[in-house]
Amino acid sequence: MISTADVIASLRARDIENIGHGPLYRRLQTAIKAVIDDGILKVDDALPSERDLANELGISRVTVRNSMRALVEEGVLVQRHGAGTFVAPRVEQALSRLTSFTEDMITRGMNPGAVWIEKTLGHASPEEAMALNLSPGTEVTRLRRLRTANEKPMALEYAVVPRAFLPSPEEVEKSLYDALAKYGKKPERALQRLRAELFDGETAKILGVPDGSAALYIERRSFLANGTPVEFTRSYYRGDSYDFIAEMQVDAR
Repeated sequence: MISTADVIASLRARDIENIGHGPLYRRLQTAIKAVIDDGILKVDDALPSERDLANELGISRVTVRNSMRALVEEGVLVQRHGAGTFVAPRVEQALSRLTSFTEDMITRGMNPGAVWIEKTLGHASPEEAMALNLSPGTEVTRLRRLRTANEKPMALEYAVVPRAFLPSPEEVEKSLYDALAKYGKKPERALQRLRAELFDGETAKILGVPDGSAALYIERRSFLANGTPVEFTRSYYRGDSYDFIAEMQVDAR
């Protein structure tokens, strides 16, 4: 457990007065996030009190309070009544296993949730038809939702499935894979493409993060055992709350 003195020293080293631009509370936010990203503050570590931060850094308590509030809203910190402010846990997902978001959250003891934005039937766009190996105009089921863990927004997900495999979008309650399993169409393998992006205004607003925040864009194509494409999903994950873990073998040659 890191000491208050060490946290203060790490923040001082960031030279808060000269980090970036904008209000001082925003610069303090940047410094705190840097200390977390560098592994100096770890998950469940307590931050110094509002008074200690203000006194030691020579800034007002209002500045500290605004910074802390913003970081809590972003999901970087969590406040526990009567205990203080702590570094919030991050979700880790292994890239070597094909699991649904619902399965991932339940495995971690978290309560998965979703806010539905769209459940519709339509015709495959050229991009969707190519990804799912469909003829242009083939009917598909479209699902768009905000994924949450313990009621915290985590990701914005756009999924497309051939209607032949999922006749009605209303059949998906929590898990898309559970719905597909009812028809014997749960995917067996998938290809995923990941890249770093920045949230734009609309997506940032839905996820409750500042415009321009870090995002992980993940494009997934899932297949049945016989190689038939069954799912094409594009997701935007919060970069401040989600880690993807890959285990690799070392080539001894």
